[in-house]
Amino acid sequence: MLECELIPAAERNSRRLWVMLHGLGDSIEGYRWLPEAMQLPWMNYLLVNAPDRYYTGFSWFDFTGDMVPGVQRSRELLFELLDAQRAKGFPTGQTILGGFSQGCLMSIEVGLRYPHRFAGIVGISGYVCEPDKLVRALSPVAPQQRLLITHGTIDPLLPFAEVREQVNVLKAAGLRVEWHEFVKQHTIAGEDELEVIRKFVRAGYADVVGP
Repeated sequence: MLECELIPAAERNSRRLWVMLHGLGDSIEGYRWLPEAMQLPWMNYLLVNAPDRYYTGFSWFDFTGDMVPGVQRSRELLFELLDAQRAKGFPTGQTILGGFSQGCLMSIEVGLRYPHRFAGIVGISGYVCEPDKLVRALSPVAPQQRLLITHGTIDPLLPFAEVREQVNVLKAAGLRVEWHEFVKQHTIAGEDELEVIRKFVRAGYADVVGP
């Protein structure tokens, strides 16, 4: 099982959960700021470490060679983690799955294959593993999934044009993708981007917190 840490919601009985997946070389420690920044008192946060050591942090897959075996292995581990959260009383329909960079890739990979609908899937400054194959292996509920994908127009690590083309493959398959571009590098673009994410997340719980 993947190493993870739950940061409970201020509203103690909330079953709403955000599973956050870090990027290459990062860890749980890199996202302890998220609850305060998002200002969602009804949200629990599950911070997750990727399975492979990478310098002082962790990695979801080997990006230097064939990443597919690592992506598949991490996908199965995340399926197990999500199943475990369901058993603990966090319904998938009340869960946000999100990530940055490699964590974005894994969020899209898992979110579109997992057999239950999420409240939303958030991908920040990432990319898609074999998008043409992915759209042929979608779960039955994938067309119902809500996706927010953001990317920087001056990202030096994951070129903007290539990622936009991958996202266009998802859109062409009829998936519900909300795409936002920011003038940023490989990072989160401060409050402007956080507000887009916050609005998207709130919409996933519109019956409780409003649109």
